[in-house]
Amino acid sequence: MSATRYTYLGPAGTFTEAALHTLPEAATRELVPLSSVALTLEAVRVGEASGAFVPIENSVEGAVTATNDELASGAPLMIYREVLLPITFALLVRPGTALSDIKTVTSHPVAQPQVRRWLAANLPDAVWESAASNADGARLVAEGRYDGAFAGEFAAPIYGLDPLVKEIADAKTATTRFVLVGRPGRISSPTGADKTSLVAWLPDDHPGALLELLQEFAVRGVNLMRIESRPTGEGLGSYCFLIDCEGHLSDRRVGEAMMGLKRICPQVRYLGSYPRADKQVSTLRRPGTSDEDFVEASDWLSRCLDGRADA
Repeated sequence: MSATRYTYLGPAGTFTEAALHTLPEAATRELVPLSSVALTLEAVRVGEASGAFVPIENSVEGAVTATNDELASGAPLMIYREVLLPITFALLVRPGTALSDIKTVTSHPVAQPQVRRWLAANLPDAVWESAASNADGARLVAEGRYDGAFAGEFAAPIYGLDPLVKEIADAKTATTRFVLVGRPGRISSPTGADKTSLVAWLPDDHPGALLELLQEFAVRGVNLMRIESRPTGEGLGSYCFLIDCEGHLSDRRVGEAMMGLKRICPQVRYLGSYPRADKQVSTLRRPGTSDEDFVEASDWLSRCLDGRADA
């Protein structure tokens, strides 16, 4: 395995690349752009890279399904870091292009909901076609296949384009979350501001099946930060759930919730515990769910088994 190589969703000039450069270790790695999430992650699975950096969700469009599906299937992978990047777009065009000249536009499909209102107000007749990535859309504009591309302003000099309009965003607080993924290994120590990710498969389709899964977290005071359902490919009605929760696997409440899931679900895939990018410290949301409370309860049970229960 190349310990000094990271792959990322390319080509050069994507928001993924911009987010990757916020990681200190990116300065000491060979950064290799690949054309799809599947290829980016497969490079780690086969040992061609030690890490893969991919988008996983957007605050406007929601989950990046390609990433979620890859993490839920194939050889196991783990998340080790996350990055949150505020997203605004620029309309990139060939030099000399005016707004009135634009008849066709392109970008990654996830970008469209983030610029839809701007398009309706400023280019209502422009035809949209999707590209493999925002940067790939910029490349296609440079080649003359489209008139404009929505991408990061930083991609303009890479492809010899001009940012005709800057700071385009229907939602001013739009943010994309990216994750650094590697092969399963020892997890980092808890920081107090951590997140745990996993995939759980329901045992069967019956009333209350999802509620039973959620109760494993609720009764232990573990806050769910995200839950996404994805089809398993095994027929209509067969789903798995990708879950992010507050806390670290070494937190007793999180560890016991995971054990509870393992008892009731036919399959649980642990995707890692890692520092939260927003650095928000986890808080106890129910009485009796601190590590000390779990230890005290365990000690009490041991005394009961030994005939030394409290009076």
